[in-house]
Amino acid sequence: MRRGVRARAGAIASVLAAAWAVAGCGAADSGHARKADPPAGRSASPSPRVTSDEDLCTRIVGHWSRELLDGRGYGDYQSMGLSGGQYDILREVVDSARAARRQGTADVSKLIDREAREGCAAWYRSGGPGTEPWR
Repeated sequence: MRRGVRARAGAIASVLAAAWAVAGCGAADSGHARKADPPAGRSASPSPRVTSDEDLCTRIVGHWSRELLDGRGYGDYQSMGLSGGQYDILREVVDSARAARRQGTADVSKLIDREAREGCAAWYRSGGPGTEPWR
């Protein structure tokens, strides 16, 4: 008889331990699990938004246009991380920016941004890079 009492007491203790562990997962009287705190030094902000292909093209063409215009550009389109189509846009943007500078335009940054955006938008409207890196 004593063995049955011990088995029953062990079963009750196991059930109580499991209930206690489950109850500890939520805030008091909330009925829901508690949200985990973010790791130290990190905020609970949402993930950053995804940059569209067109926006990425505009940014990279704008960046390299400024580098080339200031004489800091180097290498070919592949070393810049550009496709052939993006490099074509880059050359057109740099040519326009150089012409604007020769005419006395002090700030060609807006021109670069506008022409890069327009060039990339037109390029993606017509199909974008395709599967070959030189497109």
